[in-house]
Amino acid sequence: MSEHSVFPSDSDAYDISTVDLSDDRYEVKQSMVRNKYAVRDSAGDVVLRGKQKMFKLKEEFPFVTGDGDDAFTVKAGGIVDIGGNYAIVDSGTGEEVVVLDEDYSLFVENWTIRDPETGEALATIRSKSKLMAALRHLVGAANLIPNKYEIFDADGGHVGDIEGQFSLRDTYAVTIDDASDVPKEAVVAAACILDALENQ
Repeated sequence: MSEHSVFPSDSDAYDISTVDLSDDRYEVKQSMVRNKYAVRDSAGDVVLRGKQKMFKLKEEFPFVTGDGDDAFTVKAGGIVDIGGNYAIVDSGTGEEVVVLDEDYSLFVENWTIRDPETGEALATIRSKSKLMAALRHLVGAANLIPNKYEIFDADGGHVGDIEGQFSLRDTYAVTIDDASDVPKEAVVAAACILDALENQ
């Protein structure tokens, strides 16, 4: 269970009860076999594991903690979503914490993290290079050309990065400079999801 200060920040409302991501840098690494991911903190400890469930009509990405306890699940809102919503559901409460809204245009994926009830934008994740993102899709080189994203808060201020790295396995470094208004769990989950969807 996350511990909060006496004066919680706005992002506390979007915390997940089963995990406490208090670090400012995480590494997301894909398994050699399918859409399976491990998330490590800056000390190298596994804090989350996620695996896309195969052969489901709706995309589903359950995550567990480093100890193997259920953490949260990312569920698609519809069958074969291209521009659809993905909800992060807290395994401890059964409640939707945030919604990830994919804006897919001209081979470039941009993501908005929203409040599940009001639809208010909490953060956005945008590709740094439209040209590189388009090349990844056009030449089928998603695994060869690392993608890079910027994370912005609701006011459009830069708060972090998701940096793809050259590797046999897709690896992303997720850095959040100032997380006061950005739900970290949603950003880390989005890093896994965008990688999985790009490689379908």
